[in-house]
Amino acid sequence: MASGNIFREVELPEQKPDSDGALFPAVLSPISNADFTSTAKLNGFEEAIKAHKPWLESLLQKRGAILFRGFPVNSTSDMNDVVEAFGFPEAFYVGGRASRTKILGRIYTTNEAPQDKTIPFHHEMAYVPDYPSKLFFFCQEAPRSGGETPIVLSHIIYDKMKEKHPDFVAKLEEHGLTYTKIMSDEDLPSSFTGSGWKSAYMTDDKNVAEERAAKLGTKLEWMGNSVKTITGPVPGIKFDKGSQRKTWFNSLANSYGGPANAEIYDDSRSIEFGNGEPLSDSAMKDCLRILEEECVAIPWKKGDVMLVNNLMVLHSRRPLIKPPRRILVSLCK
Repeated sequence: MASGNIFREVELPEQKPDSDGALFPAVLSPISNADFTSTAKLNGFEEAIKAHKPWLESLLQKRGAILFRGFPVNSTSDMNDVVEAFGFPEAFYVGGRASRTKILGRIYTTNEAPQDKTIPFHHEMAYVPDYPSKLFFFCQEAPRSGGETPIVLSHIIYDKMKEKHPDFVAKLEEHGLTYTKIMSDEDLPSSFTGSGWKSAYMTDDKNVAEERAAKLGTKLEWMGNSVKTITGPVPGIKFDKGSQRKTWFNSLANSYGGPANAEIYDDSRSIEFGNGEPLSDSAMKDCLRILEEECVAIPWKKGDVMLVNNLMVLHSRRPLIKPPRRILVSLCK
């Protein structure tokens, strides 16, 4: 391949073959004689990205995610330069549910909820129409144990759920989903959906918040200084034109707090079919099991950069067992 003189694809024991037999995710490392590996200069990596961007984008579309391992990305500034080298437009986190802080340029903290807690599988911002199409994750400090970011191909979840629960999937395709969340005016760091409305809509003006929410298909019902957000119905399944496959594009796993998912029960949020029907607990139990069975969880190494196609791949977070852990994120259109 044209990029063979810059990147080499390697295999890791955690990878799994996808439905076409290709390993998921793709893992790229520098060839041993690449100038930027020996000199540890970031600009060599940046130039390689720019020179081979069409091939990298094609690989991302085919495989869903790319893990770059062994490249000289050491700081937040380095990571920002890598994101800029790809040239994808920035996607802003308006209407987002997680507490996040901007670090530098286009780099933010990931979900700031306590790291000893699980964050269930989801597509980033699947509950709004203007969701990011690509995500960058950067490992600035690798966990000593735990704290992985599992990923799973969404079309596999769709196929397996349709086989196991065809009626549930039919309702999901026909009616979509409605997400409900109560937000206070302040962030609640103890929750992985703990963003307050001021942070979510980037304003302390209720009228401005209503305008920005409306653009995202969300209705706000004020409750003093708190607000009930109602989003939907929105699709729970999408068709990915790039792969010509249907994808399980939703936040079911991290919004459903019923008996099958008691670990994340939180009466400040709920989810139902777009026609108001409740979700089947047996279907959700199987969904959560299938997500875990099919996912790939590669332990982080310092300097890792993972590029994810948000339409093709769900991601989650496993509990941190031994600190430290610092994973940063950038959202792109």
